[in-house]
Amino acid sequence: MVGYAQRLAGRGAGPVADVDRQTVLAMKRAATFSTLVALALLGFHPAHSQDMPRVRRTISTLASPAFQGRGYVRDGDKKAAQYLCQRFEQLGLQPLAPGYRQSFTLDVNSFPGALKLELNLGMLRFPVLGSTRRLRPGIDFIAAPASGSGKVGGPFSAVPIWRFDTLTFTSSTAQQLLLRHPWHGGGLVLRAADERRLITLPLPLRQHLDSAALRLTLVPKLTASLAPDQATQMRLEVLEPVWNSIPSTASGPTVALVAARVEAKLQRQYHTQNIVGYLPGRIQPDSFLVVTAHYDHLGTMGRRTYFPGANDNASGTAMLLELAAYYARPENRPAYSLVFIGFGAEEAGLIGSQYFVEHPLVPLNRIRFLLNLDLLGTGSEGATVVNGRVFERQFQQLQQLNAEHRYLPALGARGRAANSDHYHFSEQGVPAFFLYTRGGTTAYHDVEDRPETLPLTTFPQVFQLLRDFLNLQGAAMVK
Repeated sequence: MVGYAQRLAGRGAGPVADVDRQTVLAMKRAATFSTLVALALLGFHPAHSQDMPRVRRTISTLASPAFQGRGYVRDGDKKAAQYLCQRFEQLGLQPLAPGYRQSFTLDVNSFPGALKLELNLGMLRFPVLGSTRRLRPGIDFIAAPASGSGKVGGPFSAVPIWRFDTLTFTSSTAQQLLLRHPWHGGGLVLRAADERRLITLPLPLRQHLDSAALRLTLVPKLTASLAPDQATQMRLEVLEPVWNSIPSTASGPTVALVAARVEAKLQRQYHTQNIVGYLPGRIQPDSFLVVTAHYDHLGTMGRRTYFPGANDNASGTAMLLELAAYYARPENRPAYSLVFIGFGAEEAGLIGSQYFVEHPLVPLNRIRFLLNLDLLGTGSEGATVVNGRVFERQFQQLQQLNAEHRYLPALGARGRAANSDHYHFSEQGVPAFFLYTRGGTTAYHDVEDRPETLPLTTFPQVFQLLRDFLNLQGAAMVK
């Protein structure tokens, strides 16, 4: 789900999703990218409708280290796109663009290289060799989305970090002290709530803060996202309990000595793609139902840490493929056309879906309904339907189907929201739902969103509900 949207879940962090040396060696010996795809397709047969072992294979493949978090480092997005193309072709979907790919570009900041943060635990004025604590990317800290590159300190040196004084927001004396404060090659640390207030400070103060080499923001949870631009300053987000556990950060204006390194890369006009296939209708091929899910995720952060994105959104992509497999069977081939879209760059700001709406491969006014699938890996508390309060008749139909078959514990309705790929369609008058499940794991935009911890509690029931709803919409189209 898109990074700037309202957080649907999230707390806690655990072991980093790390490609260690043994894993890399094992991958080199046993599997290249192409063989991983082949293994994922092994046993896949479109004659089956909805197959949980196959679902698990799909999610595990998309969330594997080989796909690099399906982001914009080491062609992670392109590997995931290639996988989807192979699955579409295996199912017999027809392409709506050459090779199923609708190409577009975006600007995105990425972190392909070093990402390090060390705190010196000796006396603040006299760093002691061997007394440093190295924080772990993904567990203890992450790069802020717009962080720039840089390096401060080193093995035998460290630079001071100064605590931001909240009196700066209200006291002219504190503001003058800040303007006179020399950074000495270091930077500042502040809480997330205070960082959001920096925009209220006078421009000279903000410029002085931006002139520091490093800014550390203390956050209650490490929640990564993507940005289309890059600051001139290194900006890191540190888990607040980790910071508070370090004795030398307890008091005083200079609260720590640190060494840090960030290698960031702002990629301009990066080429990525939507993946689009369809099944032509038997009776009304010019009337469309559309099923969408974004396949991209947050990629990597540093050389070893990656974001698996099992729930967000390998789960929705797996559901899209299961629905495609069902309708590809000859006995289930619909009278109307069904379009299946794997969107790229959702995490970068709904860019892939916006591009499709601006360059539609089917007439938007011929889309009778669109189902967007995102975050479908849980379900113990039911599901929520964004736009359920907008398209009330269709939501009542969904509720009735759910009540008749007791698929999910509950269905909740929300109004319009720009939190996934349905948004640009419904803003152009296309009736659309975004459905996500609730309960279970709270991993979200972090390294803990892994396939082995994803419960898939109601995945079969959600599949049946969506199938019944699509069939109901299709029946109304051919009357």
